Order: sequence, then structure tokens, then C-alpha cells
Amino acid sequence: MARILIAEDEESLRILVARALSQDGHAVVTANDGAEAFDVLTREQGAFELLLTDIRMPIMDGIALALAAARDHPNVAILLMTGYADQRERASNLEALIHGVITKPFSLATIRNAVRDAISAAAARAVH
Repeated sequence: MARILIAEDEESLRILVARALSQDGHAVVTANDGAEAFDVLTREQGAFELLLTDIRMPIMDGIALALAAARDHPNVAILLMTGYADQRERASNLEALIHGVITKPFSLATIRNAVRDAISAAAARAVH
């Protein structure tokens, strides 16, 4: 399956999503915020199929993380999560760089489907 990097500052949600995606067979690495996630991406030389990141986080938010990840690791698919309408609006300018935005709260089925779709779309792009 895929290697997924999750950046989420809310510990309980980060653990829940990581556990669900691990149960689906993915190799999951987690980070507490955008800066930590960017350090992981850099250290691992972008060796992930998907970056799943919250938008609103301390230190480095998900928008800044998505921009940096897309610049330095363009083959990594990016999926954003947010519970805030204004943050979703900020993400609308990133359509060329991201696969989509998931609105919190979401069900595990929703996140699993969104992850599967993002990974499939990225794989299809890589083939062409």
C-alpha cells in the first residue's frame, strides 16, 4: 500500500486517523505540526505517496506545508483537512497543488475514501 504522512496537531484525531489508515495496510508516519511534517518530508526525501494535513496548526500551518511540499516534492499527493470555513476558502487557491479538502468532523469511511481517491489519482498522474 502507500506511505502516508499525517500532520495534525490534535493528538486524538491524529492517532485515530493513523490507526484507521494503518489498518487499511498503509505505512503511516505522523507529525504534530507542519514544521515537524516538513522536517520528516525533507529527511525522507519526499518518500511518501500522500501528505494528509490539517490546515490550522501552530508553527507552520497546512497551507504553508502544502506549498513547501508541492515545491520540493511534487510527486507527493496532498490532501487537506479543516473544521473552519475560512481555512477551506484559503485552500481554494491551491487547487492545482492539492487533491482536495476534507471537512471536519468526518467519518472514518470518508477519510479512507478520500485517501484512496488521492492515492489513485496521484498514481494515475505518475503513469502519464
